[in-house]
Amino acid sequence: MCTLGPSSSSIATSDQGIAAVEITEIQVDGYQRVARCRDDASGLHALIAVHDTTLGPALGGMRMLPYVSEDEAMFDVLRLSKGMTYKSAVAETGLGGGKSVIIGDPAKKSPELFRAMGRFVEAFEGQYITAEDMNIGIADLNYVHETTKHVTGLSREEGSSGNPSPYTARGVFQGLRAVAEEAWGSDSFEGRHVVMQGVGAVGLPLALMLKEAGAKLTREHGFTVVPDAGHHAIECDIYAPCARGAGVNDETIPELNCKAVAGAANNILLEERHADVLKELGIVYAPDYVINAGGIINVGVEVRPEGYDETEALRRVDRVYDNLKEVFEVARREGISTLAASGHLAEERIEAAKKAGV
Repeated sequence: MCTLGPSSSSIATSDQGIAAVEITEIQVDGYQRVARCRDDASGLHALIAVHDTTLGPALGGMRMLPYVSEDEAMFDVLRLSKGMTYKSAVAETGLGGGKSVIIGDPAKKSPELFRAMGRFVEAFEGQYITAEDMNIGIADLNYVHETTKHVTGLSREEGSSGNPSPYTARGVFQGLRAVAEEAWGSDSFEGRHVVMQGVGAVGLPLALMLKEAGAKLTREHGFTVVPDAGHHAIECDIYAPCARGAGVNDETIPELNCKAVAGAANNILLEERHADVLKELGIVYAPDYVINAGGIINVGVEVRPEGYDETEALRRVDRVYDNLKEVFEVARREGISTLAASGHLAEERIEAAKKAGV
């Protein structure tokens, strides 16, 4: 439940003491901090949600979308930030979960908007660390970085680890190996038909890796391309959503014609109960926050006290395979959905940290 508390507004100021952004605290059950930012000068309208910082500061990407309402944006940021908590917990990144969304047309970006967003991030005093997500690139984050130090995934020239998308793609590929083993007893993709929704910053490198491994692909340039409408109903081995989430729902599930659902998108399922529906149908589901954790794993290495090391990052990213194997094992042993199994693993690690006083 979201409620505005009394005296919930504050003004963040720039270094020159000039009023910069208006921040309104929003009370949400189960979340450590949720806030709205409005800045008339730049046109910024944004939300940040910090779900849990038991395991470390909340790290999660920033996205910009033309949401039809603030309620839609709130729904997105709350789901995503909780997913980031679980993602980091299962991947053992030493980080908590958070997310930020900017409500607006990405075609109307401006340096002033992102500088204002940086002041919003800075108001969280390190409790939230931001990174790239949908429609946000390194150039945008550079402006954010002008007004806050709590940014990851900047260019390598600036001592950061760069675009996290290739690491996300690598992790998804490793996770798909575990999915294939669970579904067919072999991690070979030779001759397997994969239908991909979205071939952007993550989907494209993933598609190329799958092609090299022998998979047959639909919706990847150079292969068969079909209209977006009804693509989920194409007969295939793996349906891989790699764009926006919530595409697996009551309307689309009866039309799925696959053995597994696994991709790079966040919040693939519209509702958590859909994981149980997939289980009943015998469809292997890879929880999105487990399989797409490669990017957060990479930037998690970046924020270590000893600094970034790509060899270590790749080693940790490749463990997505092992994490999914563990999820599948728990699901089989407990007779529960893979989503419930991954949630149990995440919660166990968070509770263990609380008991240890971390």
